[in-house]
Amino acid sequence: MSETAEFPDYLDVDYTDGEGESPEEYPTINHKIEKAIEVTKTGLEQYENPVVMWTGGKDSTLTLYFVKEVADRFDLEVPPVVFIDHYQHFDELIDFVEHWADEWDLDVIWARNEDVGNYVDENGLEPGDDIPISELSEHNQHHVRNILEYEEDTFPFLLDTYVGNHLLKTVALNDAIEEYDVDGIISGIRWDEQESRADETFFSPRHDPDIYPPHDRIQTILQFAEADVWEAFWNFVVPDTVEGYPEDGYVPQGQDDLPEGIEKEDVPVSPKYFAGFRSLGSEVSTDKSAEEPAWLQDMENTTERAGRAQDKEDLMERLRDLGYM
Repeated sequence: MSETAEFPDYLDVDYTDGEGESPEEYPTINHKIEKAIEVTKTGLEQYENPVVMWTGGKDSTLTLYFVKEVADRFDLEVPPVVFIDHYQHFDELIDFVEHWADEWDLDVIWARNEDVGNYVDENGLEPGDDIPISELSEHNQHHVRNILEYEEDTFPFLLDTYVGNHLLKTVALNDAIEEYDVDGIISGIRWDEQESRADETFFSPRHDPDIYPPHDRIQTILQFAEADVWEAFWNFVVPDTVEGYPEDGYVPQGQDDLPEGIEKEDVPVSPKYFAGFRSLGSEVSTDKSAEEPAWLQDMENTTERAGRAQDKEDLMERLRDLGYM
């Protein structure tokens, strides 16, 4: 693996760990948690400038929970968290992130493509409005013309397009990696979530300097399926986090079915999941999947990301090749 040669030589991680595996290799929730703790501990010990990718969604919040637990148990530091603000989030999601960042005393890096954001603000644009390529910074024009090889004069201010997603998410993330000299990103992607993620390993190299600032992805919950994430939440994350929550866990059977004295705001679960969303994309491109809360929906026979407009596998594969999660 010659492309890893210039990456920091202080690292000793197994880039093949998890190769060819699936969630079935970790048959119980305890097996999955043990592996998550092992990978998290290695990540916190091996990397000098790690960050945690946090979207406010269930997967990244579960990942953050393991980071906090491992840091506390082994006297390690909780790294900064990176939140990609693409300017089209649900207001409730931003409120959720700000609340729990304060509650958990997190150092938040707000990764934004401010060049695009400032143009949108200054011109009063709405999602879907066109942005002229010529109005972008030289940095963003380079990405559009030379990396994406996009030839149109404008692109729509939308996440669910090749250019919009790349500029608002990937460029924002890569710029933050470079600015903060990040060597490892602890992220919450899963094998079962998308076909483009099914071959990921627990420690995944991203070392090509022509595409992104060289770093590794530390992927602690690959082995969790969607149902496993919710099992972990209601039996571990929430009882460990919320004072007065039953220690043996409790799974709410509706939006307002929480133990006495506990409100939705007390629970580190986005209100959008209570409202029937199973995946949190953008305000303009994500719909609820059903009326019941996410964890009560038919996860075996329906698609987790069905409520999101953008989910073409070829688009996701291209975006991941350019540095997206």
